[in-house]
Amino acid sequence: MLRLLLAACALALAAAPASAQPYPNRPITLVVPFAPGGSTTIVARIVADKLSEALGQSIVVENRAGGGGTVGTRGVAKSAADGYTLLLGYTGTLAIAPTLYPNPGYDPRKDFVPIGMIGNAPNSLVVNPAFPAKSVQELIAYAKANPGKVSFGSAGVGTMSHVAGEYFATSAGIKLTHVPYRGTGPAIADLIGGHIPMALAPIPAAHGPVSQGQLRMLAVTSAKRSSLVPDQPTVAESGLPGFEASLYYGIVAPAGTPRPIVERLNQALRDAMATDEVKRRLATDGAEPTPGSPEEYAAHIDSDEKRWSVVVKASGAKAE
Repeated sequence: MLRLLLAACALALAAAPASAQPYPNRPITLVVPFAPGGSTTIVARIVADKLSEALGQSIVVENRAGGGGTVGTRGVAKSAADGYTLLLGYTGTLAIAPTLYPNPGYDPRKDFVPIGMIGNAPNSLVVNPAFPAKSVQELIAYAKANPGKVSFGSAGVGTMSHVAGEYFATSAGIKLTHVPYRGTGPAIADLIGGHIPMALAPIPAAHGPVSQGQLRMLAVTSAKRSSLVPDQPTVAESGLPGFEASLYYGIVAPAGTPRPIVERLNQALRDAMATDEVKRRLATDGAEPTPGSPEEYAAHIDSDEKRWSVVVKASGAKAE
């Protein structure tokens, strides 16, 4: 009996240090709910590199594509709330998808606890050089004179470039025909080839073709001018006051994640965001750093979802 008791005590003592180890004590997975190569993956890898240094553990960036980002997002919502599975939060999945999809399988407010925001990045409104419009106002006038005959390309149904295009059309009182592609690259290629007259695309994707004269940039969709293309006006400056359609990135964890873990992750994220390297790499990707508290990100997710739900409903856009 004594021998069994001593053995039990030994096992308990051996297990105690493992359970008492501070978080994190093993690698963390940061899920990006899209295929590799897009802006979400770029942002995730930029932050993951420095975040791993701050936490002392490796951060594994894992792409789980499908359903316009809803598959990977839903998967994280159902993961263990232990801080070892995180999600790269994104306007498309947390603000647009809940209205665009009949049943995305998650609630952006109830199924996640925000860790912190990373940054925001606008799209650019670009046209083929042969298109007659040289400004936003000229584009609006041309579309009004040719209702339904102007098409715009996007990275796909439900993406920010799609919904932003619908938002632009509604705000300007014009009719545009949406042409969805399987990513920004194919949309830009067809725009350069003259198969479509205009598109909304992330600034880094459009910047090269614009500088080479293959495309003409008319405006950016952020509230203020982009530091990457400071000479380009905003859509709001160009005749549609109040217009803003920016992508916001952040990190969230499954609901129920302990507060000490949330605070640890938030501080590590802030430390990473404060480095010159992360600031520089985000700027190269056309993103403005916007670090903050978990509560600030929670408030943003709430307001962003409310705003985009109105836009999606007004546009009539739907996804199966």
